[in-house]
Amino acid sequence: MSAPATTTTRLDALLITGALLGANAASYVLTIAAARALAPAIFGELSALLALVVIGVVPAMSLQTVAALRVTNLGPRPLFGLGLSVSAGMTVLTLALVPLLARLLHLDGPWPVVWLALSLAPLTVLGVLHGLLQGTQRFGALALLVSLEGLGKVGGGVIGLWLSPSSASVLAGTAIGSFLVVLTGWRLCGSPRPARPAGGAEVMHASQAMLALVLLVNLDLVLARHQLAGQAGGYAVGAVVTKIAYWLPQAVGVLVLPRLADADDRRRMLPKALAVCAGLDVFVIAGCALFGPLGVSLIGGAKYHGDAIPLWQFALMGSCLALVQLLLFSRIASGDRRSTVAVWIAVAAEVALITLWLNGSVGQVVTGALLATAGLVVAGTVIEARGTRACIEV
Repeated sequence: MSAPATTTTRLDALLITGALLGANAASYVLTIAAARALAPAIFGELSALLALVVIGVVPAMSLQTVAALRVTNLGPRPLFGLGLSVSAGMTVLTLALVPLLARLLHLDGPWPVVWLALSLAPLTVLGVLHGLLQGTQRFGALALLVSLEGLGKVGGGVIGLWLSPSSASVLAGTAIGSFLVVLTGWRLCGSPRPARPAGGAEVMHASQAMLALVLLVNLDLVLARHQLAGQAGGYAVGAVVTKIAYWLPQAVGVLVLPRLADADDRRRMLPKALAVCAGLDVFVIAGCALFGPLGVSLIGGAKYHGDAIPLWQFALMGSCLALVQLLLFSRIASGDRRSTVAVWIAVAAEVALITLWLNGSVGQVVTGALLATAGLVVAGTVIEARGTRACIEV
């Protein structure tokens, strides 16, 4: 690789990393502002609704993955048409579930869920716009759109919070801010007009894979809350480190994903990408192993000082999740569905390990989650190696 190409790649990595970190930091700003401005009951209501948003954006993640992999052979117009179709479907489905969700979450009225549905519409379209920029390797424009998305969602949510201290107002601000960002993203992508949708079957496959990954990333916190009761706060402190280790190498996946569409590029790039992800997280794992008690105090404060929280295990789990994501991207690119099945098996294994055996302490629960995730890395590597070997033989 030439020196100018290497410099460009490093600049792209810095831009994407900065944009992702900024967007995630902005989400924390909204959470902190809401926690301070809302009554505890209303904040709990908003937190539950935002958790539904995380599930609701799985189709957006799938659209981004498919668009990044297929834009060169499908073109932007059919993919943009697909994004609009999926967005409309998600909105209609969520609106149909308004009575059920309002009752399930014990809401006083339907408007919080209505605004939730309206916020999912632009977020789903943004998924395909991200993928179009990613697939054409316009990483500077992608970094700008990611930054604007964080600003639009959080800025709109904060303005809604300022106008009225309610979950409906926050979600209304988020929806409006996200719609404005969609207009900007559409212009950045060259203002494509929608054409007959293409790639729907691939999006369905990717959605199953992404849903399984989202569950795997977040499931341990739910299980810890159920099994540990009074120790769940300590587990949440450790989970912050898991998210750090998971998100730190995210730029690697963003940069590499378009190259995975080609089998030869995939064979060359994937081992390097896996090594870079692992290398970045080595520093997090080593720091947690050496300065674990200090890290616990910095994250959770003095009330967690002295608690037995094995931060290095949380860091290792986050690193494994980052590797799982890359391996999953590779198999989605190749059309191989075995990795998707493997992720669902890992989800079931984690539930079984923690529910039946490893549930007596923070250390035991994270060990159960780590065993399931590390086992998935091994399984994913074996599946990747066999898929690569079969491709070479053909």
